[in-house]
Amino acid sequence: MQSRNPMLLDATILPSDTFPAADAESPSRHAWGADSEYGRLTDVLRNNLGLTGTKYGCGVSSCGACTVHIDGVPTRTCLFPLSAAEGKEIKTIEAIGENELSAVQKAWVEHQVPQCGYCQSGMIMAVEALLNEIPEPSDDDINQRITNICRCGTYQRIREAIKTAAQYRAESLSSDSVKS
Repeated sequence: MQSRNPMLLDATILPSDTFPAADAESPSRHAWGADSEYGRLTDVLRNNLGLTGTKYGCGVSSCGACTVHIDGVPTRTCLFPLSAAEGKEIKTIEAIGENELSAVQKAWVEHQVPQCGYCQSGMIMAVEALLNEIPEPSDDDINQRITNICRCGTYQRIREAIKTAAQYRAESLSSDSVKS
């Protein structure tokens, strides 16, 4: 078994005690020096915790490269204040397919979605959330929910991969129910 980064914890879900409360000397600052009023979650994930799968793209929450799940909701973190993350469950791309590829990752490979790959971690996080909420999304669902930007323009492959991932998940659920 390959060694794991100790910062990934179990399933890379960062428990509330990972984000320490402000100290008495400086109530606006967290233990690692990130200013809670201006510190961004993206910076702490990448620079302090070593979770570099989350990318910094546009810096204005438009492109989606910085998408993670916060309490199960896809959230763009480049402008997300560190103080708002305190006590929240945070799941990054490192937790997806940790032991084996997820249905979305398998579909991504099958459809050769990545070109440059920069947007892919945020895109995958957005798609995982979409499929968690809407197991068989329509094209309209995809258009409304997946607003991440792919500068390489692989949108058709992304759409096809989403449909395939939904099929993989449905097949997995039906085989799990047969086993029970």
